[in-house]
This record gives sequence, structure tokens and C-alpha cells, in this order.
Amino acid sequence: MAASSQTIVVIGLGNFGGSVAQELARFGNHVIGIDIDEQRVARYADDLHQAMILDVRDEQALREAALGDCDIAMIAIGSEIEASSVAAINLKVIGVPKIWAKATSKNHHRILSRLGVDRVVHPEKEVGQHVAQVLHNPLVRDYISLGNGYHIVNFTIPEQLEGKTLESLPYKSQYNLRCVGVMRGSEFLGHDGASCELRKDDLLLLLGKRQDLRDFAGRF
Repeated sequence: MAASSQTIVVIGLGNFGGSVAQELARFGNHVIGIDIDEQRVARYADDLHQAMILDVRDEQALREAALGDCDIAMIAIGSEIEASSVAAINLKVIGVPKIWAKATSKNHHRILSRLGVDRVVHPEKEVGQHVAQVLHNPLVRDYISLGNGYHIVNFTIPEQLEGKTLESLPYKSQYNLRCVGVMRGSEFLGHDGASCELRKDDLLLLLGKRQDLRDFAGRF
């Protein structure tokens, strides 16, 4: 079931903020893009419901733009910590119920957290960690962090496991992992407890803690 449409303001239309704003609009949300740079605003004017030139350090300007009526704000200003911090304060003051923000350093993260930002993201760091995980083991196609130390890994079945049955793999007995499913192309074949003969390049979706997943992938 698709999520209901929300009104979201994205502050800062650089590469990161612009991409976030475009994707949110593509998902059917009412997206307002804000930047102090006229060229950036013009670049996204046709993709968003609204795009305006605004100094987010000006609380009154935010009120006049009715940004307090938004469901969520995403502060995508990374390089200017002062502007990012003041924006967070002003959005809180005018009543935006949920605020996300981009941080570029630990200190920036700490400041935003102290200001009551609901979630702080480090896009460059998170993407770097993601790429490193996939590069480290070529059999790992992708992974998702579920929080609390748990991940789901998309693991490509190597040639040496072709013909093996799912239940014969030691992922559960030796590594405390769970099989969410096996995919062959677009076909869902099985999960924990199911009888399934594996083929090279099948995708094995495993759930578990990072080190256990690394240990399992490392043996191949």
C-alpha cells in the first residue's frame, strides 16, 4: 500500500537536496523547494509544486511562506552549519512537526541533535559505507540496514553452491542467520524451512547481524 501524500519542504537545492526533492515529488508528495540561490530554484521550478528563493534564517519569511503547515522539513544545507542550525530552530518555532537534516561532521550532527532534529543523515558517509560493504565481497549485491545491528543482505549464489539445497546451507546452524527468501529472476522460490535447489546467480536474502553476515559471505 502506497504511503499517503505529504507536504514536504526541502531546504537547500544542491545535488543532494535537489535529488531528494525530485524523488519526493515523483512519489506524489506536495514538495516545496527552498534555496537562496536563484539559479538552483529555477533549475527545479518545473519539477516541484513550488520552488522559491528564501533565506531560511529569516523566521518571518518562513511564516509568510506558510511553511509551518508542512508535515516534514528536510534541511539539506551541508556546508553552512550556521544556516542549517538556524533553519532547524526556525522550523521548530513555526511548528513543523518533523524535521530531518543533513550533517557534514560529528559536530554538525551534535548541534542538530541538540536542537531537536528528529533524524540527522550523513549521505556521503552512508553511501561510502554502503559501497565499501558491496565492494568488499563481490557476492554481496546489496544490503539494507534495519537498525539495532540487523541487516538484510542480497547474496548471489556462487557456482560452487549450484545444486545445493537451501536447507543444506549452514547459515542458520553456524551463523545464526535467517533466510528471508530466494529469488530467481522475478520468481520467489523459498525461505526458511522451504525445500529449494539453488542455481548459480540465484539471490539469497539473509537476515542477521553484520558480523555473522560477513562471516557467512567470507567463507565463499
